[in-house]
Amino acid sequence: MTWRQKYPDKFVDLTTAVAGIPPNSNIAAPPASSFPLELVNALSAREDLAGTQLQSGLLMRLPDFMSPEQKGRIMYKSFFLGPLERMIRDTVPIDAISIHFSRLHEAIGSKKYDAVLLEVSPPDVNGNMSLGPMGTLAGRAMIQAAKLVIAQINPRVPFIYGTHAHVHMDEVDMVCECNRPLFEAPDAQPDAMEEKIADIISERIPDGATIQLGIGRLANAIGERLLQKKDIGIHSEMLTPSLIRLMKEGVATGAKKELHPGQAIGGFTIGSQADYDFLHKNGNIQFYPVSYVNDPRVVAKHSNFISVNNSLTIDLTGQAVSESIGFNQFSGTGGQLDFVRGARMSKGGMSFLALKSTAGSEENPISRIQCTLNPGSVVTTPRSDVQYIVTEYGIADLDKKSIPERVRAMISIAHPMFRGDLAREAMESGLVTLADLRSQKSAA
Repeated sequence: MTWRQKYPDKFVDLTTAVAGIPPNSNIAAPPASSFPLELVNALSAREDLAGTQLQSGLLMRLPDFMSPEQKGRIMYKSFFLGPLERMIRDTVPIDAISIHFSRLHEAIGSKKYDAVLLEVSPPDVNGNMSLGPMGTLAGRAMIQAAKLVIAQINPRVPFIYGTHAHVHMDEVDMVCECNRPLFEAPDAQPDAMEEKIADIISERIPDGATIQLGIGRLANAIGERLLQKKDIGIHSEMLTPSLIRLMKEGVATGAKKELHPGQAIGGFTIGSQADYDFLHKNGNIQFYPVSYVNDPRVVAKHSNFISVNNSLTIDLTGQAVSESIGFNQFSGTGGQLDFVRGARMSKGGMSFLALKSTAGSEENPISRIQCTLNPGSVVTTPRSDVQYIVTEYGIADLDKKSIPERVRAMISIAHPMFRGDLAREAMESGLVTLADLRSQKSAA
């Protein structure tokens, strides 16, 4: 008997699937490349949505309820803002949730959802469906906390191995079907400054290191340079396209890993269809919930663990702002601090926070290294945790440094046009004395 023959009553159309969700419901859905757009749009088409809330994140296609015509019909809560969410925040209300990804399962599991909407692979012979490239982020926690579980089966969803990576047909109340390509990450080519930063960081990554890379163009640039390395291990909340390429090219063998040797460990993926196809039934790749992948104690079990993440602004003492621009939420707390701390506890480990020295236009540049953070800035990584800060002008080692030592190191990697002003502001604020700055020049 096939799974379709065993569960015929569960198969319905999209409209029927969401018809039983009551008004004033609290609903959850996996984010990004596993966002069940068709189910959400079917829900958006209903008239009785008063009080309905949807929690997800990092949207890669805007659902219908976020159109100006449907403004306010569904309240959207995001645990990580992406470019599309930032683009519409002025016109569509979005509640941003701040949480370390290592605690995401705990936070979601403590809630009660009226329904969870999923996008899954076709069932295997045992009735297990893969939660897809983003489903392991928090999908199982959502399922366990939901009264009603509704899934859309998409044959394009890869069947991924790992714990918390599947849902069984027995657990699903209703199933519908769709067939569309998964949402893909746009091609992100690094600029000259990011290329320079990648040069600085990659030359410090030894053969046999286990690495974690954040999202974006810098990760792609670093991955390109690691193609010359040997036996790289992967333990990363996000399996970036650059990390997947290292696996394809035979560079990321994981042979030196003490934990999960020979396997790449990830929490989620946003990539291309080719990347998703590479994940499909690939026994060398295991997906775990981010509560495990991001646990600093788990990270620390790897020797020579290298963590690389981006920051938006950093002050002269090393406070790293990586999720907000002033009072405006830019992205999310994510897993940065989890990996910073895990890498610091790793034997031989290193943590890098990278940022371009300036923002703004060529005509009106502003320094990303600041004496005083802008009001409302959210400190994602405290200065007591940071190790290496990198710009295109060099690397600042802040580990175990005094305040004057930190200030001098940070000024040295700021854009030259701002170094004089930063030095003056540091003296005026009492962070350093003129003698402190002169001692730096003498040492140089």
